[in-house]
Amino acid sequence: MHNDIPTLRRILHENRVIAVVGLSANWYRPSYFAAKYMMEHGYTIIPVNPAYKEVLGQKCYASLRDIPVKVDIVDCFRKTEEILPIAEDAIAIGARVLWQQLGVSNEAAARKALAAGLDAVLNRCVKIEHARLFGGLNWAGVNTKVISAKRPRWLSY
Repeated sequence: MHNDIPTLRRILHENRVIAVVGLSANWYRPSYFAAKYMMEHGYTIIPVNPAYKEVLGQKCYASLRDIPVKVDIVDCFRKTEEILPIAEDAIAIGARVLWQQLGVSNEAAARKALAAGLDAVLNRCVKIEHARLFGGLNWAGVNTKVISAKRPRWLSY
């Protein structure tokens, strides 16, 4: 599977359209925060969730096969056991990457995607990887001078 730094950097640099399967409209859900972050960094987000008509101001689709435009990355916010049919849909629509989020690691789906010529990423967050590789960690309080590795001068040690 593709979890090495050069491959992750290439995937995030070359692919700009992300279909987020399981994207929630609730601002406090990880899928919402990750999608919002990626939108703010120039990516096109296509929500895939039959429960909504719109998320983050974007039309929401019931399934990957309903999307009328080319999708580069299929970002999966679903349970591990639900990934194989999503991988089959990703292959069918001609996606370039099957990305399984943190805590999601369906190796059979990843192998199927790899065999079809897609890149496959397991157990990684697209937002965290983008921030780590392209300098967006300040969204979490890093580089804001609120969190620092330097010792405060007022401590006696």
